[in-house]
This record gives sequence, structure tokens and C-alpha cells, in this order.
Amino acid sequence: MLTDNERLAELLFGNIDKTTEYFEEKYPQRNLKEGARVTRFAPSPTGYLHMGGLFGALTDILTAKASGGVSMLRIEDTDKKREVGDGVDAIIDGFSAFDLVFDEGVTGKDSQTGDYGPYTQSKRVEIYQTVAKQLVIEGKAYPCFCTADELSALRERQEKEGAAFCGYYGKWAKCRDLTYEQIEEKIKNGEPYVLRFRSDGDEEKRIVFDDIIRGKIEMPENVIDEVLLKSDGIPTYHFAHVCDDHFMRTTHVIRGEEWISSTPKHVALFKACGFRTPKYAHTPQVMKIDEEDGTKRKLSKRKDPEAAVSYFVEEGYPKEALIEYLMGLLNSNFEDWRRANPTADVFEFPFNLKKMSPSGCLFDLVKLADVSKNAVSVMKAQTVFERAYKWAETYDKELYKLFGENTEKAIAILNIDRENPKPRKDIAKWSEIKDYVSYFYNSLYKENYTLPEKITGEDASKIIETYKAIYDVNDDKQVWFDKIKALCEPLGFTPNVKEYKKTPEAFKGHVGDVSTVIRVALTGRTNTPDLHAIMQILGAQEVKERLNKAERIFKEVK
Repeated sequence: MLTDNERLAELLFGNIDKTTEYFEEKYPQRNLKEGARVTRFAPSPTGYLHMGGLFGALTDILTAKASGGVSMLRIEDTDKKREVGDGVDAIIDGFSAFDLVFDEGVTGKDSQTGDYGPYTQSKRVEIYQTVAKQLVIEGKAYPCFCTADELSALRERQEKEGAAFCGYYGKWAKCRDLTYEQIEEKIKNGEPYVLRFRSDGDEEKRIVFDDIIRGKIEMPENVIDEVLLKSDGIPTYHFAHVCDDHFMRTTHVIRGEEWISSTPKHVALFKACGFRTPKYAHTPQVMKIDEEDGTKRKLSKRKDPEAAVSYFVEEGYPKEALIEYLMGLLNSNFEDWRRANPTADVFEFPFNLKKMSPSGCLFDLVKLADVSKNAVSVMKAQTVFERAYKWAETYDKELYKLFGENTEKAIAILNIDRENPKPRKDIAKWSEIKDYVSYFYNSLYKENYTLPEKITGEDASKIIETYKAIYDVNDDKQVWFDKIKALCEPLGFTPNVKEYKKTPEAFKGHVGDVSTVIRVALTGRTNTPDLHAIMQILGAQEVKERLNKAERIFKEVK
């Protein structure tokens, strides 16, 4: 003869013919070495991939790799009201752009890899309802027929009567003790209901758990009868992730610190289901310095474009640079490791959750730019060209067209002062390249004849006039520089910088000032890579035309 709980389970879940044992066999314990960690990153497809998401996903992947374990990408799409149509693609594209690859999980809108799927929650409803049915049989869950208005009125009464906290629990849980017959009648009458957890928590008791990042945390036990299944049979996040983490055999739940307050209810659900509770690690938030008041605050989707991972794709930050920078935020010893292992793959770093700071990580675009410049500076010209060209195809059609018309010229430009022991560090992101190369292309070149303060227009025009007479495109770099030095003394400048520093009043300037005048005439800038190499790429005709124009303009400078 069936008990009331068993009868209730059949009434609520008559369509469920499997048991939890079935899924225990379907998803067995993983055959991994001792100490291997199984992690999961579980975003909701509600918009773009947030920087905090990339930060968290990298933590999951590193933790799994460092222990010889498994990382998973799971899509938690039970909240259909907040879901956006291309949400999954946005997440996948964000990870792909920075070469973050999970061992298992969702790989596209309709694709996945691994033996513990489906890795999308909306496709796992049978699992949740099977576990829910078992909870009903054990008297640990019950249907609740309270309407939204009734729940609102309940909260008002709790506030009025000075309840310790608001929620559906204890004497306030009016559906908790309905008889089987009462429940049956309500269901026959078509009254909608949710399934709630029958908590056995005590307000006076506390739970203690060890957070890998934060150490021992003590909190009040959960007493709330949380909703497990909504009225449409779809689980809440709290219930779904407990079932998923168990059957996917997750060993370590790594998530943002905002979830600390939910840990007691999650621990209670794991315990009620008879599941082993995973280890917890609550990561710090990604912060920034507010430009208005100088205080630290959380990266904001509304205020900060860099909150979206897509921002870094659109700006053209090299993928390895952003990952390198985040690694430094994750573990403070990463930079020392990188100096000792300059060419090692970033995922060879012995990442340790215990070395993460529990305080907020400060995301600094200036520091990222420095890291990025270092990364770009050691790339070969061919690599810089290919990466920038591919980026420009989507984000800068003009640059894409120019590079495509003469790839050899583009590579030669990018190779100036590159592939040597001390390469220049001018480029932090591909979106800076158009300006960097602009003076090589007349369609981009913006003339600027502003001279250094101490150089008069008359002296500048004489420098150009004299240099034009000796310019030869065939000169090698040494001959070219010797000719510039030879110009100095007749024009009142010294070829010796040290001599100028000793007695500056004796000269109009030094050889560096002379070359700067030529540089301004040809590029519109006072600071560029190697001027001889620039002139070789511009070619004799273009150099002569620019020198002629500059001479005319300098003569007009008062």
C-alpha cells in the first residue's frame, strides 16, 4: 500500500518513470586521478559575455588543468524571460575570441561535447523532475498553491509583526501541512502550484563551510522553503544547479562572491537530495577606479564599455594579452613565473585558487595596454599583419582595403624596429594600427608641420633645402645618417649631442633636432620608428614631394 507521500509523488509526477538510481548509473563517478578537480562555468544566455564571466571561466579552466581534471561549459537557461535569442552564440564567440576552450559542454547553439550532457538546463527537465519526485516521496518537498498576491500579503504581515526575516518558512508556510486530499482537490480544480523544499533548518543553528579562497565561513542555517520547480515544471536556478553539479560530478564550484549568501540553501539542498556537497570557492568581483570620484566600484554594464568582452574584440586587443593580464589578477605570482618562463604556454602556469585575493580585482586599462604592447612587440611582422588584417576585415574596411592592395608594403611598415632585442612598443591593439601607419598612405596622411619650439621656420626651411640636395634613396642607413650629421655645422647645429648639452648657447640645436625637422616634413610627427626605413618605404618620389611642400610651408612660418 502506498504512503501519502508516494501517492502525492504519483499525483504530481505520474509522467516520470525513471528513478534517481537510473541517473546515478547513467552519469557514473568520473575516472580521474586522485585530486583532479571538475569545474563548471555556467552562464545564463541573457546577453553579452561580461568581463567577470571571462575572469570566472578562466579560473575554472585553470583550476581543472592544474589538477589534471575537467572543465565544463554549462548553459543555465531556465529563466526564459531574461534569455536573449543569440545569448548562447555571444557566450561561445566571447570564449572563442580569446582561445578559451572547455573540456566538455556546449560548443554552439545546438552542439556539445562530453558524456555528462545535455549541458543545457532546459534539456535536463526530466532529471530535475525525477529528483523532485524522490524528494516528495521522502517528505522533503510539497506543492504550494499560494498566489503572488498571497505571498505579497504574507511579506507585509511579516514586516508588520517584526519577523526576523521575510520568506516562506515555519508558521508562515501555510501550504506546508496540506493533506493529500486537500492537495488532490486543488489540483483537480486546476489551481496552479509550485513545488517547494521542506526545509528542516533551525534559525538558532549555523552552518560552517570552508571556502578555498576565503577560509572558514559561518552562516545561519537555511530555513526558507525555497521553490524547487516553478508552476510550469521548470526548476529554479537553486534546484537545477544542485542536480547538475551532482550528476555532472562537479567537485569544485567556483563562482562570484555575490553567491556566498545563497550557500546555506544550496548546502541544504545537496544534503536533502543525498548528494555530496562540492567544495566552494567564491571569487572576488572585478572592480575599476571610478573616474568621477576615484573610488573602487564594480565594473558596470551600463557605465563601462570594457565590461563586455566584445569590447576587447572590437578594439582589437590581442587575445593573449588580455589573458596574460587576467592571469596577473588571478594569481599575484604569475608575473614572476612569466619572467622565469617567457615563452611557456600560459596554461602551464601552476594556478592555485588559494593564492587568489578575496578582495576585489582592480581592472586597469592602462596596465592592460602595457601588457598588450609587450605582447605585440615580440610578435613577428607577418603575425602582426595577419592578425590586424583579419581584425580590419570586420572592424575597419578602409585599413583592410589598403593592406590588401599591397601586403608586402604593409608587412614592411610593421617590421620597422621589430624583430630585434629591443623592439618598439607602440601598438597595444589592432585599432591603433591605422593611425600608426597613416603617414605611409596619402589617403590617411594628415599633414602637420608643427616644429619643436626652439626651431625657427627659417632654420627648418634651410635644413630641408640643404638636405634635398644630398638626398639619395640608395644610401644605406650609415651613409644616410652621416649626411645628416654633415649638414649640422654649416647650419649652426652640432652633430654631437654631448657637446650641445655642455654648451647649448653655442648652437641652434643638435643632430637630433635636424633629423626631427626632416621627420616632421615627411611624417607630420616628431616621434616615429626608424626614419631611414620610413623613407625607404615611402620611396624617392614621395619623399621629394613631401620635402618640397614642407620647405615652402616652413618658409612661411614666422
